Amino acid sequence: MSGLALRELRRLIPNAHITLVARPGIADIFMDTDFIDEVLVFERSGIASVWKQITEWRLRRFDAAILFQNAFEAAAIAFLARVPRRIGYNTQGRSFLLTNPLPQPQWKDERHESFYYLNIVPEVARLLNGSFSSEGSEARLVLQVSEERKRTARGFLHQQGMRLGAPLVLLCPGSINSRAKRWPAERYALLGDRLIASGVNVALIGSPGELDVSQEVCKHAQHQPIVVTGATNLAEATAIISVADLLITNDTGPAHIGAAVNTPTLVIFGPTNPLTTFPMSSNAEILRLPPDCAPCMLRDCPIDHRCMTAISPDKVFERASALLARQHQEITA
Repeated sequence: MSGLALRELRRLIPNAHITLVARPGIADIFMDTDFIDEVLVFERSGIASVWKQITEWRLRRFDAAILFQNAFEAAAIAFLARVPRRIGYNTQGRSFLLTNPLPQPQWKDERHESFYYLNIVPEVARLLNGSFSSEGSEARLVLQVSEERKRTARGFLHQQGMRLGAPLVLLCPGSINSRAKRWPAERYALLGDRLIASGVNVALIGSPGELDVSQEVCKHAQHQPIVVTGATNLAEATAIISVADLLITNDTGPAHIGAAVNTPTLVIFGPTNPLTTFPMSSNAEILRLPPDCAPCMLRDCPIDHRCMTAISPDKVFERASALLARQHQEITA
């Protein structure tokens, strides 16, 4: 979600040396991007790791810390590292740690979450440049994936059983932070069966923590899909998404990766608010049949999960077929 702001920061301050501080794995998304210069990994494992990060920041003598995180800890690290300018939202009582505390925008829950982070950039530009211009900015994140990484991804998928010459559809049936966001596994199985019967390759993707969901899909499936869930790191998963003909996913991280690498993406929405987390791409669509109780934003449905069960495999297959047909027309045009 902060990628759009990072790209805009590079546009406004092209000569700055931008270091991205990120948790292990997350930084892999930015491997081939041109809007950051380096990645500093923060592997948080206790107070010792926090102090190590503070020491590293002091040694690097940063001029400014731009805190997209709302956490108190992030501001404390910047403060104790003696970074001269510390810019971020005045959340979690951390205003006294910031040189430039910003109020949260009133529209926070009414616009896409990316704009929440992008809103910080004008303040940074004014401090460092004395002015701000939005001319030339574009409300879309683009992630680059090198041709070498794409070739490696195709080779890996071929080793796992992907048939050459047939379209590749990725299914992401899991979600780490919310069971309520998951379209039922048996419906993913029915969808996968129909797609495989139509002649396409189907592969299940996700993190190691979502492997149980992929296994549940396979248990219900008549035609077994390729399973790469938990078998890749985030950089490899991003490359796999970039070579797919279609990604079908719940409202979770891969939806935004798919949009950023311009892969046709279909996102199944249930309890969450599409206004704030829709995939920002003209090549992406959402599928949603909300009941009166949606969006509830709950992690577990206390009733009958009607926001998800209202969406049939037939409906998803219909939209998937249309997106695949459009993709084929664009490739052959």
